[in-house]
Amino acid sequence: MEVIMKLKNINKSFDDISIFKDFNIEFQEGEITCILGPSGCGKTTLLNIIGGLTKIDGGIMEGFDKKISYIFQEPRLLPWKTVSENIEFVLDEDMTSSEKQETVNRLLRLVELEDFANYYPSQLSGGMAQRVSIARAFAVPSQIILMDEPLSGLDSELKHNIIEHFIKIWRKDKRTVIYVTHDKEEASLLGDEIFVFSKAPVMILEHRKKI
Repeated sequence: MEVIMKLKNINKSFDDISIFKDFNIEFQEGEITCILGPSGCGKTTLLNIIGGLTKIDGGIMEGFDKKISYIFQEPRLLPWKTVSENIEFVLDEDMTSSEKQETVNRLLRLVELEDFANYYPSQLSGGMAQRVSIARAFAVPSQIILMDEPLSGLDSELKHNIIEHFIKIWRKDKRTVIYVTHDKEEASLLGDEIFVFSKAPVMILEHRKKI
């Protein structure tokens, strides 16, 4: 695997509180990298830096010309659009109508929601809505998907169900995924690579890679 993105000697502070000091990390193309650590350890700040929402104070960022899509803790679906329309909304504008419909149908099949294509978000359970948000993130013509605690607050059975659907859809195109969580089980189930963060200023306490 090739390195798709790299941060070198990154520094970032908020109100004189140092979050990252000479921090280094890199991400492999086509892998799921999990960032594991407690609340307040800089995980979301790292995602915001990668997504261009937060500027660094210093350091070098390589490979940050990639298109990015997001999966958040809450689904953030457009309530006035159906499930199908929420996914179609982010597709490449150059696609024909038939190509868009085929893509939407394929993604809905992968998350087992093809029978709910014409439902509105208010008609879905929380787990179903999150599966739609996963399908939508993969519909975006992006190279990297950022996931910020997407399963937080869900019960164990529902978490495993969504993880199963996520892995199924990810295996189809092996998109690069950076997944933030405080849950060790989620990281173990999903991560090709796992970085364990300390409290700020962040240090990598442990780095594990699947063989």
